[in-house]
Amino acid sequence: MVNHVDERIVMLKEEKLEKRIQMGLSGWGDHDKLYDEGARAADKLEMYSRHFPIVEMDNSFYAIPSAEQMSKWAAAVPDHFGFIVKAYQGMTGHARGQGKDRYPNVKMMFEHLLASVEELRLAGKLRAVLFQYPPWFGCERKHVEILKRTREWMKDVPVALEFRHQSWYAPEYREKTMELMRSEGWIHSIADEPQAGIGSVPVVLETSDTGAVMIRMHGRNAEGWHSSGQPNWREVRYLYRYSLEELNQWKGWIEELLEKSEQCWIIFNNNSGGDASDNAKQLLRLLGMDSGPEPLRQMNWLDEDIFTDK
Repeated sequence: MVNHVDERIVMLKEEKLEKRIQMGLSGWGDHDKLYDEGARAADKLEMYSRHFPIVEMDNSFYAIPSAEQMSKWAAAVPDHFGFIVKAYQGMTGHARGQGKDRYPNVKMMFEHLLASVEELRLAGKLRAVLFQYPPWFGCERKHVEILKRTREWMKDVPVALEFRHQSWYAPEYREKTMELMRSEGWIHSIADEPQAGIGSVPVVLETSDTGAVMIRMHGRNAEGWHSSGQPNWREVRYLYRYSLEELNQWKGWIEELLEKSEQCWIIFNNNSGGDASDNAKQLLRLLGMDSGPEPLRQMNWLDEDIFTDK
């Protein structure tokens, strides 16, 4: 006999979790397992949105999209869908050399980005702008001032903050770092990444905002982590597949974080080998949530006769 009460409890729990936990991937164009066979590039965002309710927009790191383009992307996804926009590289100190000359000054970069993300905000689909600072951005007074200026220039747009220099989380600075985020209004982006020296940070299970906390799953490929600048760095840096044991550990950590923040956004960035979507769906299942549909594939007419009565 079916216990409809138990089924309803499970459904209510899943609905509540879907409002509090939003799982997604970095970018929407390189996850072949999510698309229908023969998918056009222009259709990939819509197909991605069938599987996940949130995405990290990574192309904005290389060039700030036009407001018109943002409006088109907002129209391609459901009402509940959200974008985390990665800040342009010139705004975080990554752009050196040619990329630095695209704008006459830093303030203009911010003005351009604000105009761009306004289209997402008007559509109710902007979750935050992510500022990921480089490994050479250490815990120094001049960098604290940059963070304060950045927060001021972003006005009332939600912003998330991720460090790559471990000095921010050194025992003598860790609480001050978290207090800076809280007082300035930053959402903490927790990084899961290889522990590979000064250019990586530990997992710091702290929240800075009662509304949201962010987690970015970069993989744990220590050997490939410092491959930036190499011709094949994209192929090796994020080449990692999380084990069920590692994902189960994160399940417990996510539950802890939800005691302090209303929402948790989780982005898988371990896609050098195409593992991001699989790992994200595995974690969804571990959390008791819907892991999304299977993409449409062309039927093999030789293997299956659909006209035969069985």
